[in-house]
Amino acid sequence: MEFKNLVSKVLVESLVDQWIQEDIPNFDYGGFVVGEKVETAVLLCKSEGVVAGVPFFQGIYDKLGCQVRWIVEEGTQLQPIAQVAEVEGPVNKILMGERISLNCICRASGIATRARYLQNAAKSAGWHGEIAGTRKTTPGFRTVEKYSLLVGGISTHRFNLSSMVMLKDNHIWSIGSIETAVKRARQACGFSTKIEVECRSLEEGRQAVQAGADIVMFDNFESDALHRAAAALKSQYPHVLIEASGGITVDSIHSYFGPHIDVISLSSTIQVGNHLPTLMWDWNASTKYLL
Repeated sequence: MEFKNLVSKVLVESLVDQWIQEDIPNFDYGGFVVGEKVETAVLLCKSEGVVAGVPFFQGIYDKLGCQVRWIVEEGTQLQPIAQVAEVEGPVNKILMGERISLNCICRASGIATRARYLQNAAKSAGWHGEIAGTRKTTPGFRTVEKYSLLVGGISTHRFNLSSMVMLKDNHIWSIGSIETAVKRARQACGFSTKIEVECRSLEEGRQAVQAGADIVMFDNFESDALHRAAAALKSQYPHVLIEASGGITVDSIHSYFGPHIDVISLSSTIQVGNHLPTLMWDWNASTKYLL
């Protein structure tokens, strides 16, 4: 599936402008040294992983006036050593985009690789639900990171505070009750937006559904307690979606798969060391690698 068509050109151009401005606020001294001789650089993958981040990598070199030829499709699971793409253009422009393009594609590919692992784990377990990321993303890089989850095969969860209502413990404590919080949220979001409530017990889950919540998140439950609470709530309210979150890791996620769990969200899909470190340039004219 070509997720690159999901991202608007206007958004990519806006992000690329920010990244280039951050990296080159005034003079490009190295670019001055090498000049505008046309070169070709090859993007190599030297460790196993899933390629992601194509529209952002492409957008960087479109902006810089270089041509990119993709050798593999986004979402491909690669075995090292593999050629991913070739970039042709003035050498100063290739080098101008080198670091930010590698930052994008390495970060995106690392996240997609982790996401693919989790997707495969769910399939192997025969679980029917969705694994999702969270809103715990890198400031200014959320679009790339959320996009990469999709390429890897899992869900983004809500994209921002405007895309879904999530009432967490602090909201409930501030307003006074789950019922009041849900009803007030529904006044603002109407019928077209789902409301999710973070719950610490089965009783809170019941209160949330009775107040009109669409999704109940059981937060920081041990897996056995989670499955008991989910089964009890589904027996009363089979239409409600149940999400498990909090303290779930790649190593422990298998114990959270269950027939009454619809969504499992974990922040480590994005946060913990997700970087494919050995995507690098190889210059056709030499054996030198540029990292």
